[in-house]
Amino acid sequence: MAVKKILMLVGDYVEDYEAMVPFQMLTMLGYTVDAVCPGKKAGETVRTAIHDFEGDQTYSEKPGHNFALTATFDEVKPEDYAGLVIPGGRAPEYLRLNERLLDMVRHFFETNKPVASICHGQQILVAAGVLEGRLCTAYPAVKPDCLRAGAKWGEVNETFSNAWVDGNLVTAAAWPGHPEWMRKFAELLGARIEI
Repeated sequence: MAVKKILMLVGDYVEDYEAMVPFQMLTMLGYTVDAVCPGKKAGETVRTAIHDFEGDQTYSEKPGHNFALTATFDEVKPEDYAGLVIPGGRAPEYLRLNERLLDMVRHFFETNKPVASICHGQQILVAAGVLEGRLCTAYPAVKPDCLRAGAKWGEVNETFSNAWVDGNLVTAAAWPGHPEWMRKFAELLGARIEI
C-alpha cells in the first residue's frame, strides 16, 4: 500500500491560507498531514499571517490564526512521507537557517518524491540548493533568489493562479494558485480525484 502521509514545514507567521488550505485539501483526499516546526512539538501552535493583494506595491499583512502542529519536528523522518509541502509567508526566511530542515528537503529531491512549494517557500529550496536547472515560480520578490540559485523562471500570470511543474516539483506564486497547485501536486502523488 502506498504511503499516505505528507510532511508540511511551517513556522511562526507562515501564510495562513498557504498552510491551512493545503492541509485541509490533502486531508480531504485521505492523506495524513504532519505539520511540523523546528523547536515545537505536536499540539503546540504556530501563529499565521494573512497576506492579501489590495492594490499596494506589495502584499498587506494581517494577523491570522493559531495553526496546530500535528507532529513533533525532532521525531519525523522524511523517508516516512510520500510528499512534502512548503507554504510561504515569513516563516521560510528563518526556517531556511535550520540545517536538519534543509536535509529533509534534500531527501525529497534525492528520492524524487513530490514537493509542493509556494510563495516564499522557495527561499527554503534556494537554501537547500535544489533549484539548479529546475523550472519554478514563486512570489515575484523571490525571483532574484531563484534565478541566482540556477532556476529557470516560470512567469506568474496576472491573477497569480498558475502553477509550474518540473519533475517532482510543483510551485506557485501565492494562495490564489491553490486550485492548480494542489491539483498538480495530487497528480504527482498519484492521487485520483473524480466527480
